[in-house]
Amino acid sequence: MPDGIGRFAQAMRKKALSQITVRRKPGQPSQGWLIAGPLALPVALGRGGIKANKREGDGATPRGRFRLRRLWWRADRHPRPATRLPIRRIDANDGWCENPADRHYNQPVKVPTDANADRLARADNLYDFIVELDHNTRPRVSGRGSAVFIHGARPGFAPTAGCVALKLDVLRRLLARLGPHTRIVIK
Repeated sequence: MPDGIGRFAQAMRKKALSQITVRRKPGQPSQGWLIAGPLALPVALGRGGIKANKREGDGATPRGRFRLRRLWWRADRHPRPATRLPIRRIDANDGWCENPADRHYNQPVKVPTDANADRLARADNLYDFIVELDHNTRPRVSGRGSAVFIHGARPGFAPTAGCVALKLDVLRRLLARLGPHTRIVIK
């Protein structure tokens, strides 16, 4: 096992982290680093960079301090991951409301099979593990951004629509160190 991966595995077996921090890479607003204890893990960020004044559709990752609400996972693709977070399976009809005019804005919803909506059960692997953040939840403000998650990254850490994305295998290992008292600080 390469030295870096060994340190990663050893660090991840310890107790839950109280905080993880995300910072952008200098000169690359849609890429950054997630600091988890002694580790700096590469991440993809929103195509709009990090913004304090997040708006729906701007492609920005919101700046702030957020709670990790729960883990959503694809039980049809992966065994239940080790985590201290509350956990929920992703079903075929699970979705997320991103319509600011809808009363269910920025909340999980059930999506009819024939509907064209944002589904959590995606064909690619980006949403195999989703950590739901409490961005724009208390209170929910229409148009201030929805569906901000930590999830799997695209090849080459291509930009997200506003989420924080890690390599899937790294995310899966990080989950073991996340719990309901962990906070994410995005700077």
